[in-house]
Amino acid sequence: MIDLAACTDGELAALALGGRQAAYRALMDRHRGAAFRLARHHCGDDDAALDVTQQSFIAAFAALRRYDGARPFAHWLARIVINKSHDWARRRKVRQFFTFAVPLDSAHGVAEPTPDAERQTADRQELERTMHAIAALPAKLKEALILRAIEGLSQTEAAAVLGVSEKAVETRLYRARARLSENLSEKSARKI
Repeated sequence: MIDLAACTDGELAALALGGRQAAYRALMDRHRGAAFRLARHHCGDDDAALDVTQQSFIAAFAALRRYDGARPFAHWLARIVINKSHDWARRRKVRQFFTFAVPLDSAHGVAEPTPDAERQTADRQELERTMHAIAALPAKLKEALILRAIEGLSQTEAAAVLGVSEKAVETRLYRARARLSENLSEKSARKI
């Protein structure tokens, strides 16, 4: 009996490709939390992040033969999560377009959702505001910020996941932080 908890990601991938369902489950259990966090920070919404995480694991397991066991599985999966997050964002834009493409005489039923201020605490509001500001960043800046500042990857690891140089990650991170600070300041000024 093989102890799956002691196996490396590469060994688990090989076992999974060999038909061991428990190896698939072990890989998913090992990386589900990080994949969900990455998706949540990318999407800014827990429900969407859950969908993106599920789609990412389905895609990863379907493409498991292409995984290079010599590279970190987490980096390979992070790239898939980022791609699935981009797909989600594109679909969301299309849905938003059609939501607003309602004839004027029937537009009275289209209501803009507003948060219930009574049930949210100030900390939760601030967190949501920040998450939405992160989600609104351009994809290249958002990815660098999430991988480095939120997921805690090193600059080298983030560069490997994104397929760019370390200097590009550094530049994107600097620009992301500046833009995020600017966006949050603007939103605070509008509230006053």
